[in-house]
Amino acid sequence: MKSFVELAKTRRSVRSFDGNSLPEETLKELKQYAEEASNPFGIKVRFEFLDADDHKLSSPVLTGEKCYVSGVVARGEHAEEAYGYSFEKLLMKAHEMGLGTVWIGGTMPREKFEQATGLAEGEIMPCMSPLGKTARKMSVKEAVMRKGVKADSRLKFEELFYVGNFETPMTEQYAKEHGLFDDLEAVRVAPSAVNKQPWRVVVEGQKAHFYEKHDKGYMTPDYDLQKIDLGIALYHFESQLVSEMRKPVLSFEAPAVKAPEGVDYVATYSF
Repeated sequence: MKSFVELAKTRRSVRSFDGNSLPEETLKELKQYAEEASNPFGIKVRFEFLDADDHKLSSPVLTGEKCYVSGVVARGEHAEEAYGYSFEKLLMKAHEMGLGTVWIGGTMPREKFEQATGLAEGEIMPCMSPLGKTARKMSVKEAVMRKGVKADSRLKFEELFYVGNFETPMTEQYAKEHGLFDDLEAVRVAPSAVNKQPWRVVVEGQKAHFYEKHDKGYMTPDYDLQKIDLGIALYHFESQLVSEMRKPVLSFEAPAVKAPEGVDYVATYSF
């Protein structure tokens, strides 16, 4: 059985699909999984599966898609992190089932998707993803987009992870010697908006403190897209630890670590 990080490394964002609808059994399995998917924040994330033709939905960056899943959460503390965690959990399940997915946050007719989703007062719908079999050949616009966001590149270990404070970058060798390489590598390969990788992690003994490094343009009046990215990173870290039979526990007590300007504490995993 593959470890979580091995599975995560086989996934990529897919924007070109084969034009076929999902089999009923596949859709049923995903819906059941979505209904039962939980997160360590204890916040319910609602998923709606939308037929492209029934709702006359499309996205300018996608081709051949017939089905979407949108995610909805009530506004509140830790809503974005819970959203990122639960949505990524669902998309990794879809990947495990052989389906293509991609996080879509901006390149869609938002009002039409919100209406089809049945967005209620006090709820937000930051993202959606298409669901389907990957096309045999990538479309030209997908190839151009992947190149534009440097989809296949990632920041180095030393740029994302630190030991004890933000003045001491972590090397891959250190991570391997302390049994944390796969766990942090699972974070490093996680998807994020425009591949910005806004997470920074400071490891202190058996604790990993997660921080958000803010970039301009990702905060809307209703939510912070990069905080959703942090939820994705938290899910990847926890999932790899669990696949190693460890028992991570999430908490929110900020450590006495001085963070650089524009970098904010989000949460801590003890493991």
